[in-house]
Amino acid sequence: MNSKKISEKLGLEEDEYLELVELFIETSKSDLKNLQSAINNKNIEMISGIAHSLKGAAINLGLDDYLELAKSIEKTTRDGKLEETAKTAEIFQEKLDNSGSF
Repeated sequence: MNSKKISEKLGLEEDEYLELVELFIETSKSDLKNLQSAINNKNIEMISGIAHSLKGAAINLGLDDYLELAKSIEKTTRDGKLEETAKTAEIFQEKLDNSGSF
């Protein structure tokens, strides 16, 4: 991720952008817990809503890897492939866990 380039594109100072990315990571960790619960309960509406929210946040911050994962969660849920949805959610969680501090 080139934070300087993305922050300029968004019209933000780099430190402001990095704060937003940190907030995205923390919020997403909470969202992923709720997502896992929704997957366990096969709550399609909740899964779709969380995935859509994650997708929107990722696209607004230029976080393409997270965007693609969120899109995949939406698609596999729509296609009724909750096992794939769960696997993609795990990958999303691992990526968050390995993101470190900015």
